[in-house]
Amino acid sequence: MANLELRMLGLLQVAVVMIVALPMALSVAHALELPGKMRLDERTYRAVQHIYYPGFTIGGAAEPLSIIVTGLLLFLVPAGTAAFWLVMVAFVALLATVAIYWIAVHPINKYWMEDAAAGVFGASFFSAGGKRDGPQANWTELRDRWEYAHVARAVLTSVGLLALVISLVVQT
Repeated sequence: MANLELRMLGLLQVAVVMIVALPMALSVAHALELPGKMRLDERTYRAVQHIYYPGFTIGGAAEPLSIIVTGLLLFLVPAGTAAFWLVMVAFVALLATVAIYWIAVHPINKYWMEDAAAGVFGASFFSAGGKRDGPQANWTELRDRWEYAHVARAVLTSVGLLALVISLVVQT
């Protein structure tokens, strides 16, 4: 690669690390709250769940962006290099993070937000995936699923960010 191309790739790598750092920070914040939140009674827990919106929802917009820019970086890093495989690890980890959100977290968020006032964007976002059907699990099962899914997301986003940071220091 020419010197200018290497510099541009390096700048993109730094930008990708910074973009991925936001969803990693948000997911780690959720995971760090787990010990304290597990001690809450149902009423308090449900009240606490509402404080995340709209802040975490707005910050969550970085998740799809992180996948897009990591995919772009994957396309630009020379295939077969150590940096390529590290970016691939990050890309897969970020995809898995989003999958966990839509499969495990979003349906529960819909439940927590049923009686909450949400703006137009929030109402639209939380209605994604259709209506909640069937009998609902008890609140502690929902809490545990929500909390442990966020721990898994924290681990995956941390792995993704670490892989991207290491890709900065290996030769491309």
